[in-house]
Amino acid sequence: MPNLALNDLDHMRDAVFFDGPDLGRRLSRFWILLILAAIIASAGVVGDSTATVIGAMIVAPLMTPILGTMLAVVLGDRSNLVRSIALVASGAVAAIGVGFLVGLLVTNDVVAATNGQVAARVSPRLIDLLAALATGVVGSVALVRRDISDTLPGVAIAISLVPPLTVVGLTAEAGEFSQSAGALLLFGTNVAAILTTGIIVMGIFKVHRMVEPTADGKHRAVNRRNAVVVVIALLLAIAVPLTVSTVKIAQNRTRELTVRRITDTWARGVGWDFLDVSTDNTKVTVRVIGPPPIPDTGGLAEALKRGGVDPNVVVIEFIPKTVVALGDTGASLP
Repeated sequence: MPNLALNDLDHMRDAVFFDGPDLGRRLSRFWILLILAAIIASAGVVGDSTATVIGAMIVAPLMTPILGTMLAVVLGDRSNLVRSIALVASGAVAAIGVGFLVGLLVTNDVVAATNGQVAARVSPRLIDLLAALATGVVGSVALVRRDISDTLPGVAIAISLVPPLTVVGLTAEAGEFSQSAGALLLFGTNVAAILTTGIIVMGIFKVHRMVEPTADGKHRAVNRRNAVVVVIALLLAIAVPLTVSTVKIAQNRTRELTVRRITDTWARGVGWDFLDVSTDNTKVTVRVIGPPPIPDTGGLAEALKRGGVDPNVVVIEFIPKTVVALGDTGASLP
């Protein structure tokens, strides 16, 4: 592609590989930024602050070894492949550990039911994979082309790496291991997307042809084809639970809408008001508010059956509503 301003191979290697005479400095920078990013992300999640979490995304350095893994596969560079994978794995464990420790310090459990930042990261869907694939393309192109390298901060914000890992630690500390698995799946989705799209982009720009077989032979010890197959298999393996999660979320949403409609009609008929509906695993919880006494739910159960919803999975929370006039010596009004 002669008309494009491409970075040379040395520039790309220097940008994402942890080797050479500056190895110590690169590693210390990586670990300092990673720990700080994990602390910032954990604080942002606990405080349910989107701005703080975005700040952690910008600081987080995990994108570098992930791109390094991708480039090492393309170049067949075994030593840098092993080193990059080790940094991704150890960095992920460290971020999870920081999240767990922060979870020990806070009073209340940090879980999806009470925290929007957690809820946004424990139920990944296929749309998250699509976003990760697009972001991975941008990051890889920015590595290759000099004229769009300044987009990398935007890539750091778009791709969610450290925040899901801290959510894994926070929810694990709270005992919500299913939520931890969901957040870990989101991280794995992003990693697999970056690797897959990066390899494709590098193939389009023919980066593998930049390697001089004789001059760089000592680094070329990886079977590129086998490594690519492993990466694609990883992406496909992650796509399966994402598909299951997407279908489940869609089914829950449809059921919630049906329960909402039926319950609202029933509640108004008995003098109560519908508040909200939520799904936790297979249980649907509906909250209604109104004056005592608690109304009979037989009619609601029949209406749910006719609407195609099993009433056995629906739980109704009744919130009694009483108005007290303080100036009337404790007299209450319904």
